[in-house]
Amino acid sequence: MNIEREKEKLQARNFKKFGLDMNIFVSVVTAILVITFIVFTITKPIVSAKFFGEINTFLNINFNWLYVLTINASLAFILFLGFSKFGKIRLGGYTAKPEYSDIAWYAMMFSAGVGIGIFFYGVAEPIYHLNIPTALQSSSNFDNFKVMFLNWGAHAWAIYGLMAIGLGYFSYNKGLPFAIRSLFYPLLKERIYGIWGDVIDTVATLSVLFGLAASLGLGAKQINAGLNYVFGIANASYVQLILIVIITFIATLSVVSGLSKGVKWLSEANLVISGLLLLGVILIGPTTYILATYLSSMGIYLRDIINLGLFTAIEPNDVAWQGSWTIFYWAWWISWAPFVGTFIARISKGRTIKQVALGVLTVPTVAITFAMTILGASGVYVNNLYGGVIEAAIETNIATSMFEMFHYLTDSGLLQGLLSIVSVIAIIIFFITSSDSGSLVVSSLTSGGLENPPKAQRIFWAVIEGTIAIAILLIGGEEALVTIQSAVVILGLPFSIILLMIIFSMSKELKQSYDKYNFNKNVTLKRRLTKISENTKFKE
Repeated sequence: MNIEREKEKLQARNFKKFGLDMNIFVSVVTAILVITFIVFTITKPIVSAKFFGEINTFLNINFNWLYVLTINASLAFILFLGFSKFGKIRLGGYTAKPEYSDIAWYAMMFSAGVGIGIFFYGVAEPIYHLNIPTALQSSSNFDNFKVMFLNWGAHAWAIYGLMAIGLGYFSYNKGLPFAIRSLFYPLLKERIYGIWGDVIDTVATLSVLFGLAASLGLGAKQINAGLNYVFGIANASYVQLILIVIITFIATLSVVSGLSKGVKWLSEANLVISGLLLLGVILIGPTTYILATYLSSMGIYLRDIINLGLFTAIEPNDVAWQGSWTIFYWAWWISWAPFVGTFIARISKGRTIKQVALGVLTVPTVAITFAMTILGASGVYVNNLYGGVIEAAIETNIATSMFEMFHYLTDSGLLQGLLSIVSVIAIIIFFITSSDSGSLVVSSLTSGGLENPPKAQRIFWAVIEGTIAIAILLIGGEEALVTIQSAVVILGLPFSIILLMIIFSMSKELKQSYDKYNFNKNVTLKRRLTKISENTKFKE
């Protein structure tokens, strides 16, 4: 079978009018399902919340083991790839070079893979985790932080790394479409170009859209809470609507400018702004307490990482806790894998599998756990010092907990206001980078795997994302936002199976690719020794 010809035939079936280049099945079915979900959610918010909540509960009770298995298998496989001979294989072929500097690469990865969660949950989560299942407890005072590290650390990033390496390998090294369907090539062969491939890309597109819509809804609520706290702007639906419209517009401009301009520039700017904010909190806040908490918590996390990672609840109370936290997060990360994994693959061409595997696991894990410790340890410190003020803020409105912490962190009104304003700016940029990178991914998935889909298509999907967030947040209210979060978690179940299949697919394919790597390495050596002609070709 000629892979390039089949890929051209797939993309030749696309709808190519009005500046669009869309796979009709994926785009139309996605649109119908999204509209159906929105209508059901906003017209029957209580019924839909109950319906999806019951499915969620069923999955937590009966399939928590599958999420645990998938996450740990992904982590083990990524570590194996990073330290094995297969790590020498380069995404894009033997002679490919990275398109972005290390700083730009990490900045874009960080902005797409984390988003608003650091600021939304960073202060609150260590306080929530003061009560954890007995099986996870130790004699340490930092058990709450090690659980937070479990939820946001290496296990989460292993999923993104696995998806990125798989998609990068099959697209850049095998010449398959830049779409999730290509990951199934070893199992489905040419059938990935037919209805089976369309179904796979449709599920992936839905997962990306719902995941982004939920995050945009959370982001709008927290930005509104910050503006209300600092400037007294009303904490109301119409303000959140205006925020989503403005930020979607900016994200649209960014996504039109492409990866090398808008997305790259915003990601690097966000790295600087977030870094300055967190540095400010360290210097103004309880510096020694923050640093001691991080070092101690990281030590306990690394000591207990196997027990933590493999913990699968059986007792009803433990099942409920794990379903609300670890399984919720892991299912969320799994459902986000098509988005973040595809984006990381897009920016990782020219890097070796080892660079991607270890790079995705280490730097983001250290950066995110440190960032959340800065906020979380400050929150715990303030909460203990002022008789539970942060706990009270979390109970009232979790979106305000970070701003409440800033209020008690320093007596200076100027510094309180400055920290709050900078944090709102950082959240807005995270908001924008999530939206623009998500629009690029959705545009690619709905075009049959085009690496650079048309600008009109990127604009279309950026507007759709904003529209979903507005419809869900403003018409359906809080119940609808909870419902869409449940839907995202539910979509994590099929992707658990997909990730396990990716491990199988990669295991089959990498031996053949390593043989090519050895051949090309020998060609390079013999060229240098002038034993063969400079015109001798590398194996692609």
